[in-house]
Amino acid sequence: MQVGDIQFLTVGVEEADWRLDLFLVHHFPEFSRTLIRNAIMNGGVCIDEAGEKPTAGKPSFRLKTGQTVRFTFPEIPHQSTIPESIPIEILFEDDEIVVVNKPVDMVVHPSRGHWSGTLVAALVYHFGGKLSTTRGPMRPGIVHRLDRDTTGAIIVAKNDLVHAKLAALFEQRQIRKEYLAIVLGNPHLDRDMIDAPIGLHPKIKEKMCVAQKSDPEAKEALTFYEVVKRYGKFALIRCLPKTGRTHQIRVHLAHTGYPILCDKMYSGRKNITAEELSGKKTIAINEDNPTGTILLNRQALHAHKLTFKHPVTEVELEIVAPIPSDIQAVIDCLDGV
Repeated sequence: MQVGDIQFLTVGVEEADWRLDLFLVHHFPEFSRTLIRNAIMNGGVCIDEAGEKPTAGKPSFRLKTGQTVRFTFPEIPHQSTIPESIPIEILFEDDEIVVVNKPVDMVVHPSRGHWSGTLVAALVYHFGGKLSTTRGPMRPGIVHRLDRDTTGAIIVAKNDLVHAKLAALFEQRQIRKEYLAIVLGNPHLDRDMIDAPIGLHPKIKEKMCVAQKSDPEAKEALTFYEVVKRYGKFALIRCLPKTGRTHQIRVHLAHTGYPILCDKMYSGRKNITAEELSGKKTIAINEDNPTGTILLNRQALHAHKLTFKHPVTEVELEIVAPIPSDIQAVIDCLDGV
């Protein structure tokens, strides 16, 4: 039985005059009544009766003998995370916190369409109940997050008290986050502070954008950056976000005209080849299937370093996540040009 599968049921004599929701709960006890009711109201249930669908939005619809009920299996909301034996790289650990190096193509916590293979699933497997519960059973230990294709250091809280202290440090901007990014283009300035509010994109649901300061939904966003090394048509830069808005670094750099390399959402390209990096082939925007040796197929953004006072011992910590192999391959290629 999978989401979207369809089951047909015929109403028996003994089931005449039953409510539709109770009829389905009786036949599908694995689904809660709330889930069944939502499925009915969302059009996932109908009855063959003169070609009509009289049940949409009517959980209380009374059935008649001989009617055929068509039920489309709904998605069952996950109420807790299922542990998964996924290897994780630990950068630092004690009794209070753990800092892990999140790999590429990993979602931090479960969400619609990403119920498995998450960082949380790995954390629950490795640490069991030794994680904070502040953000609920779907996000044990999670204080902050990284985008799916952004790699690097992420702090995890082992208890609720430490979680609260870490959250306060983030709120007070006492945790210094340093990212490395490779951008397309050569920034005019060696360093600068990008001060541009961020809000939801007006047309694309998953996307963010720089918004007008007068927009009531816009949030303050500050990103300091400095150029580490220039490579003609590319540059390696260090970013220190002062705020933590969704997609902040990606949006800010694209806004300045120097989008992160291979950031499909904000630059138009999801991969890059060695030939393009070396200048042997012209870079074509929006070309998703280039010829040559592909070195990178995700945004070149890595959460490289976290510097903060330990929330309990107050010892100053500097935790570094090694540059991942795909980004390092791009740097090596550029260095060799």
